[in-house]
Amino acid sequence: MGSKNIPLYRIFWDEADVESITSVIRRGFYWSSGPTVEEFEGKISDFVGRRYGVAFNAGSSALQALLLSYDFEPGSEVIVPSFTFISSVNSVLHVGAAPIFADIEEKYLGLDPASVAERVTRKTKAILPTHYGGCPCKVDELRKLAEDRGLVLIEDSAEALGAEIRSKGKAGSFGDSAIFSFSGNKVLTTGEGGLVVTDSERIWRRLKLIRSHGDLTSSEKFSSGTTETFVRLGCNWRMSDITASLGLSQFEKLGKLIEMRAENARYFSSKLRGIRGVTPPPINKDRVNTFQMYTVSFDKDVFERDTLKDYLEKEGVTCKVYFKPIHRNEFYRGYSKDVELPVTDAVSRRVLTLPMYPGLTKDEIDYIAEKIREYPG
Repeated sequence: MGSKNIPLYRIFWDEADVESITSVIRRGFYWSSGPTVEEFEGKISDFVGRRYGVAFNAGSSALQALLLSYDFEPGSEVIVPSFTFISSVNSVLHVGAAPIFADIEEKYLGLDPASVAERVTRKTKAILPTHYGGCPCKVDELRKLAEDRGLVLIEDSAEALGAEIRSKGKAGSFGDSAIFSFSGNKVLTTGEGGLVVTDSERIWRRLKLIRSHGDLTSSEKFSSGTTETFVRLGCNWRMSDITASLGLSQFEKLGKLIEMRAENARYFSSKLRGIRGVTPPPINKDRVNTFQMYTVSFDKDVFERDTLKDYLEKEGVTCKVYFKPIHRNEFYRGYSKDVELPVTDAVSRRVLTLPMYPGLTKDEIDYIAEKIREYPG
């Protein structure tokens, strides 16, 4: 096989996406916030099975706004994974709460309910699990724990739109509220964007205030002469109608995009299973995994992960470590001095995320698998 250049992800788009955006531009008004945002909010919330949806300019601002909407007292504790994107933990600090790191379990790489239970104190107000890479974590067990302890459960479903625990519900439907991200590498992408879903009218109203400077008037800010009424502190975290129009078009393809990823994941795993020291991500009958990421675990006695990463990139295969533990990050060491997370530490030393996107070809998958097989060690 000749040398290739295979990116970590590639956006799937078509002419329907272009036309959707173009129609809003040609409309000549409501480019900022308008009816298309509301339509997009309704599509996503209905899909997940929640009463309300509130769109934001990014998944990170959606999570921060959601945490703000619960009005946690300063010093409140929120239990989080260390094996996640740093925004999940940063958002806790941004609202004046304290992130408390719990360990993950090895099957789905999400928060381990037993580890979470050990860390609940009288200061604990919420649990914030992440659905890693598009695979639902043990969120049904975490929901029961939250209910038993009187805690808020907030799902970080940034990577998991369309993921599902069969017969129990979609990712985003288990918690009191949940967030999604639509950044460039997500299954449904608008370039940047985010959305909160919830069944609480109180939280829904607060979110709409927070995302638009605390303004009580209509979200269609520039369409009338109505004077704003500011009732609380807020930010400009609104999603534009142009962005929402792309989201609507991408949403129409969501089932197709998930199936294309799943088919690629099945083929990828079939090519890797015969290689000693390689463990593909699990494909479980009880879960719909959207494979927003395709993360492989490597036996350290067979592969030196970082050396393998360098080797693959020299061979034209882009790959990345998702994630290095946040509690080992220099900034967060002050928040995790005595934290022991053995599973998180062990997993993070073995994992490597390989290319995964709808348009990934079998020829490209064959090439990646062959390069791993040829790894000189």
